[in-house]
Amino acid sequence: MTTDNGTGFTLLATNHSARRGRVETAHGQIDTPAFMPVGTAGSVKGLLPEQVAASGAQILLGNTYHLMLRPGAERVERLGGLHRFMNWPGPILTDSGGFQVMSLSELRDMNEEGVTFRSHLDGSKHLLTPERSMEIQHDLDADITMAFDECTPFPASHEDAESSMQRSMRWAARSKTAFQPRPGYGLFGIVQGSVYEDLRRQSVQELTEIGFDGYAIGGLAVGEGQETMLQVLDFTLPFLPTDSPRYLMGVGTPDDIVKAVQRGIDMFDCVIPTRAGRTARGYTPRGTLNLRNARHQEDPRPLDESCPCPACGSYSRAYIHHLFRAQEMLGPILLTLHNLHYYQTLMAGLRRAIEAGALKCFVDNFRQEQALGDIPPIEASS
Repeated sequence: MTTDNGTGFTLLATNHSARRGRVETAHGQIDTPAFMPVGTAGSVKGLLPEQVAASGAQILLGNTYHLMLRPGAERVERLGGLHRFMNWPGPILTDSGGFQVMSLSELRDMNEEGVTFRSHLDGSKHLLTPERSMEIQHDLDADITMAFDECTPFPASHEDAESSMQRSMRWAARSKTAFQPRPGYGLFGIVQGSVYEDLRRQSVQELTEIGFDGYAIGGLAVGEGQETMLQVLDFTLPFLPTDSPRYLMGVGTPDDIVKAVQRGIDMFDCVIPTRAGRTARGYTPRGTLNLRNARHQEDPRPLDESCPCPACGSYSRAYIHHLFRAQEMLGPILLTLHNLHYYQTLMAGLRRAIEAGALKCFVDNFRQEQALGDIPPIEASS
């Protein structure tokens, strides 16, 4: 779907339910399925924007809640917008702040108007409403703005989930009214309803009646487990428009991503690859490595011999192990860099497989490699 005011989406290929597409924004295109590295406070922790781009990332995620508190959306606007401020020329998606208000702040009051809360930084009092969230994201110059919603906690009764979802739908309508349409700038609605099929369907119906440039699945990856998450996708995705991008918020592991792509998800974000890099966990085709483990202390191999990233091209597992043991900042930097390359390589492989009609073969190979596990150093040298 392409609109005069908004982002455009082109569906280029399908393979069963999986989709290969392209999103057009004011700051460039996004090839889907796509993974968005998280730059919460205007920075992907430890990396230069050029390094993030070199991994294959085309779009970053910024956070409304954190940026409104520090340095302030108005200041970012005065300094030329978030793209210029953080030196990222490509597309940026900003979440609405709803999840962080619920999870990080000291919640004071939530009513039909919005949420009054105290900052987790200094205790200052703020009111975040759908209108204010749209204003902040506009000031940040986000290519993709997210509607303001309430992230339903898990578990929730059907009654509580319904009340929460209905509030989010009313806030979605207010977000749409407050959003300032411009060519290349889009607004995504967020499907809520917890784990209940009837509520998810009702949410989709109300959002599509309002009309958005894309549709996100919210309220997942909050403790429900992968099996339940996939069940929610199975009964939600068939009702979403086929001509708009579908975004699964806050997900996930490589296995989560592969299974969600098979079901028709186009866009992902998650802190997992960057957080893992800071905690000595490295992702490879044959599973996850713990670089603090003593088995790596004399291992001259790279993290992954097939990976083109600078960490794998120039540094050994033994060296990265040493950096973490010595608490040197270079260790998290190298491992974060590698993890982002792994995720982007995985996404590129999924796109190629969908284009070729060979997704099943790709997924089978992915699972077989993951099941094999890492080769011990002694076996690798024998």
